[in-house]
Amino acid sequence: MSHLNYNHLYYFWMVHKKGSVAKAAETLCLAPQTVTGQIRVLETRLKGCLFKRVGRSLEPTELGELVFRYADKMFSLSYEMLDILNYQKDNNILFEVGIADALSKALASRVLLSVMPGDGSMQLACYEATHESLMERLRAHKLDMILSDCAGESLKYPEILSKKLGECGVGFFSFERYSKPFPECLEQGKLLIPGKRTSLGQQLYHWFDENGLDVTILGEFDDAAMMKAFGYFKQGIFVAPAIYKQDILDHGIHLLGETMDIKEVYHVMFAERMIQHPAVKRLLATDFSDIFNGIDQQVAGFVALKDVSLEAN
Repeated sequence: MSHLNYNHLYYFWMVHKKGSVAKAAETLCLAPQTVTGQIRVLETRLKGCLFKRVGRSLEPTELGELVFRYADKMFSLSYEMLDILNYQKDNNILFEVGIADALSKALASRVLLSVMPGDGSMQLACYEATHESLMERLRAHKLDMILSDCAGESLKYPEILSKKLGECGVGFFSFERYSKPFPECLEQGKLLIPGKRTSLGQQLYHWFDENGLDVTILGEFDDAAMMKAFGYFKQGIFVAPAIYKQDILDHGIHLLGETMDIKEVYHVMFAERMIQHPAVKRLLATDFSDIFNGIDQQVAGFVALKDVSLEAN
């Protein structure tokens, strides 16, 4: 075999990864007939079938699995090369980060700001979605890193590494005050909580059961910022990281109580190839203990500047 058409191999690789010709064609911006035709040309070149039809689905043949293993290594290395060339440029390094929509945006922003250089040499691009969607983008080389509250899924993929950045307890906040002590007071109002599929949501339901609380759930939210916005509009009791309670109290909202039995845990996930990205290297070398202990120098500096501005006026 003197020559192999790598475009044909790429189309086959994409069909295998996506699970169907239609999904691969959509990703490649090609007609399904074009993709099918190119794979047939590759099969002719390799003298064997790469897929077999099982019911309405396509499954790789033994030859297809063998070819995919090599193709996967080849194209993963090509993406890795492009990533390295991108962040080795002298200026305007791109840092693409996925943020799970269930996370506190205040805390996520503190983590990212702590690793961004102050000279403008790096451009940050943030994408917010579910943990599952972000993991798919990370594995497709469309993200450099993910911030999430769920590291379990990363264990399925040997090429994905994860590190726990820290954890903090949560507080329950409301515009209303209630007569019962915490946590019984949670039965007197309506709750705004993270969705059941989030780590924090699952912990909350378990905690309610353990404490025998008969609570009324007004709404579940995948987006932590939306949940907080409903709380600010006096729609119910909402949950937030306790380390930033002062920011919330400054809005005239009351802290009903806090607990370390429920924890918001932050993990960072990245492909092994991204260890050399300057922002990822800086993040892995950074100690976030102060942030997760509520000793946030960036917030303190912002508050000081705000106070100076108020005094000047």
